[in-house]
Amino acid sequence: MASKAATPSARNRTLIVVESPSKAKTINKYLGDKYTVFASVGHIKDLPKKEIGLDFEHHYEPRYEIIAGKEKVVRQLKKLAAEADEILIATDPDREGEAIAWHISNEIGATKKPVFRVLFNEITKNAIIAAIQEPRQIDYRLVRSQQTRQGLDKIVGYKISPFLWNVVLRGLSAGRVQSVALRLICEREAEINRFEIQEYWTIGAEFMTPGKESFRTKLVRFDGDKPEITNQTQAEAIAALVREGNYSVSEIAPRIQQRKPPLPFTTSLLQQAASNQLGFGSQKTMRIAQQLYEGIDLGAEGAAGLITYMRTDSTRIGTEAVAQARAYIDNQFGKEYIGFGGAAKSGKNAQDAHEAIRPTSIAKKPEQVRQFLSAEQFKLYELIWKRFLAAMMAPAKIEQTRVDVEDQSARFLFRATGNRILFPGFMRVYDDQRELDYEAQRSTKEDVEKEPTVQLPERIAVKESLALEDVDRKQSFTRPPARYSEATLVKDLDNYGIGRPSTYASIFSTLQDRRYVELEKKKIIPTELGKDVSLILVANFPDLFNVGFTAFMEDELDKVASGEDEYEQVLDNFYKPLETVLSLRKSDPLIPQNSETTTCEKCGVGQMVVKWTASGKFLGCSHYPKCKNIKTIATNKEKPKDSGIVCPSCKEGHMLLRKGRLGAFLACSNYPKCNTLLNLNKQRHIEPLKTPPVLTDILCAKCGAPLYLRSGKRGLWLGCSKFPKCRGRLAWSTLDETARNRWEAVMAEHQKAHPAVTLTMTDGKPVPMTIPVDDIISRAEESGLLTAPAEAVAEVTA
Repeated sequence: MASKAATPSARNRTLIVVESPSKAKTINKYLGDKYTVFASVGHIKDLPKKEIGLDFEHHYEPRYEIIAGKEKVVRQLKKLAAEADEILIATDPDREGEAIAWHISNEIGATKKPVFRVLFNEITKNAIIAAIQEPRQIDYRLVRSQQTRQGLDKIVGYKISPFLWNVVLRGLSAGRVQSVALRLICEREAEINRFEIQEYWTIGAEFMTPGKESFRTKLVRFDGDKPEITNQTQAEAIAALVREGNYSVSEIAPRIQQRKPPLPFTTSLLQQAASNQLGFGSQKTMRIAQQLYEGIDLGAEGAAGLITYMRTDSTRIGTEAVAQARAYIDNQFGKEYIGFGGAAKSGKNAQDAHEAIRPTSIAKKPEQVRQFLSAEQFKLYELIWKRFLAAMMAPAKIEQTRVDVEDQSARFLFRATGNRILFPGFMRVYDDQRELDYEAQRSTKEDVEKEPTVQLPERIAVKESLALEDVDRKQSFTRPPARYSEATLVKDLDNYGIGRPSTYASIFSTLQDRRYVELEKKKIIPTELGKDVSLILVANFPDLFNVGFTAFMEDELDKVASGEDEYEQVLDNFYKPLETVLSLRKSDPLIPQNSETTTCEKCGVGQMVVKWTASGKFLGCSHYPKCKNIKTIATNKEKPKDSGIVCPSCKEGHMLLRKGRLGAFLACSNYPKCNTLLNLNKQRHIEPLKTPPVLTDILCAKCGAPLYLRSGKRGLWLGCSKFPKCRGRLAWSTLDETARNRWEAVMAEHQKAHPAVTLTMTDGKPVPMTIPVDDIISRAEESGLLTAPAEAVAEVTA
C-alpha cells in the first residue's frame, strides 16, 4: 500500500505559494532549505457557481466562497503560513494571478505574518532569485480589474441567459465576449451565403529568349486596360490575337526590397502560428506552452522553464535577452546578421506587462532538449525558439525584378516577376513566408494566396525579341469570403481589441461546447442554433453585443488596472442601461425569425412561428394548444466526425466520433449492422477494448442469475450478469483455494482466446492512443485520410 504523502513544513522558513505543482517542483530545485514551495492548484476562492454573487445594493461587492474541493488546500495554506517566517505569493504574473494572490493573502491574514507578492516572468534560477529579492505589495488595482471583468461576465451570463431561456430554449447561455465572437462568425457565414460567384479567365504566355531560356508571363494589360475576361469565348478570341503578335522585352525593372524580420510572439501571434503551421488548436497551444513555462525535466540539469510567461500582448524584449541573442547570432552567423531586436512597439491596446514569449535561454537549442520533450512540446518550443531568434536578426535583402513584354502594336502587355535573395538575414532561421504574409494581412476574409514568382532568364535585355512558345487560358471563379479558422478568429479578436491573451483559448472551445459552432476541416461553421442565438441577441441588445462596445469595455478594464477608473463606476455604467433594455425586452422580445409568418393551413387562424426544442427548431401554430400543427425546420444534433480509425470488429466501417447523453464516444459507421463502441476517458483518450467477461456457474446470492468473472486492476472479481438491474457481487476471497485455482486457469485460457485488440487507422498505421481523439482526427485530416465530413448515420445510444 502506498504511503501517505508527508505534510510539508514551513517552520523557520519562507513560504512561497505558486499555482501549479509542476512549477513548484521546478522552483524547489533552485531554492535551498530556507524555503518551502506550495501549490494552490489555481484559484482557492470564486464567486458562487449557481448565483450571480454580486451585491447590487452595496456597490456590486463580490461575495466569494471557497471552491468545492479546495478546503484541504486552504487548511494546509493556513498551517504553513502560521509556521513560516515570511510568505511570498508567486502566482502567475497577470490579473488572474493577482486575484489568486489576494484571495490567498486574505485567507492567511489571521497569521499576521508579512505577505509579499513576487513575479516570475520565467522559471529559471536567475529570474527566481531576482524576483525574490524584489518583493512588492499585492496590487489591488489589478485585483479590482479582474473583479470588474468577472462582474461584467457574471451580469451578462445571469441576466441575458434567462432571457434566452424564455425566448429560445432553456439551458442556453450568453457571454460578453463569446457572443460577440459568435456574431462575427455568423455575419461572416451570412456574407458567404450572399456571395454571388462569378466566372473569369486569365491569359498566360510562355516566351523564349534568343539564348533558349524560357519563362512564363501573365497578361496584365489589353488595349491599355486591365483585361476583364468573363467567358471562354472571350478568352479564345484574345488568345488567337495574342498568337498573331511579335513580342519583345519592353522594360526590366529591378528593385531592392528589405524584408523585415517578424515580431517575437505575443499570445495571439503564437496561437495563430501554431494553428497555421502545426495544426494546434488554441487550447492545445496554451496547454503545451504552460508546460514549457512551468518547467521540463532536463535530465542531469533537472527541471527548468524553457519559455517566458505565455500570456502577453507585448512584443517587448528585455535588454539581457537581446544581448544574449546578439552574442549568439554573432557567434553562429556573423555580425552582419545581428538585427535591432527589442525596439518593436506593442499594439495600442497592449498592457505591456510582460516581455514577448521567448526561450528563457537562446543557448538551449531545440535539438539539444528534444530528447526531454514530447513531439508536440518540441514542435512548439522549436517554433518559439526560431521566431525569437529571427526577430533579433537583420532584415533580408531581396532583389525583385519585373519583366514586361509587349507586342509591336502595344495592345498586349505580359508581365513576369522574379526574386533573387541578396542577403538572407533572418530567413536563415525563419523562412515561412506564407505565415509572414498571413500576419501582414489586415483582412481575414481572403486566404493567403500571392501571385507566384517565376524563374527569370539569366540573360535578358530590353528590346530583345522573344519567341512566343505557348498561350494558355485558365478558367477561375471568384471566391466568397473565407470562413474563420481558429487562427483568423483570434486575429480578428486581437485586431478589434476584444478579449485578452488569457481569454483567446477559451472563446472558441466555449462556443463549441455550447454547440453554437462546429469545426469542419479546420473551418468554423455556425450551427442553426448558433445563428438563431446570435440573431436574437443582436436584435434585442445591439449595443451590448457590438464589436466597438466590447473593445471599449476592454479599455475600461485597463483603466481600472491603472487607477484611472473605478470598479463600481464601470459596472454602474454597464449594468444600468442593460437593466433598462432588459426590462423592456422581457415583455416584448424581438424575434427576427418571426418577422415574416404565414397563416396556419390547418386552423386558418394562427400564424406559423419558429419555436425551439432541445432536438431542433420547428414551425408551430401560434394557437397551440388549440392547434398542434408543426413542421420540422432543422435539428440541433451534432454531426458525427470520421476519426479515420478502422472498426476493430467488422473491419469495414470507420469509427465515428459521436456525442450521447453520457458524453462523447466512438461508434462504428456500420451501425446497426455492427454496434461496436469505444469509450473515451476524461482526457478524451480512447480506452482500449476490454476482454469480455467469463460466464460462470456460480449463482448470484441476490437474484440467482449466473455471475460474471472479470479481471480488474485489483485482480479477479465476480459480479452479477444481470447488472445494472442487479448489483450483486461475490468476494473473490470467499471462494476456496480449489475454486480460485480453477477459475484462474479458465480466465487465463479466456484471455489467450481474446487477445488485446490493436486499433489501426485506415492507412494501416496504429492509432496513437496517448493523444486526445480530437488530435487523432486533426492528424487524419492533415494526412488526407479524411476526404469529407462523415454523413449522418442512425442514432446510436451510448
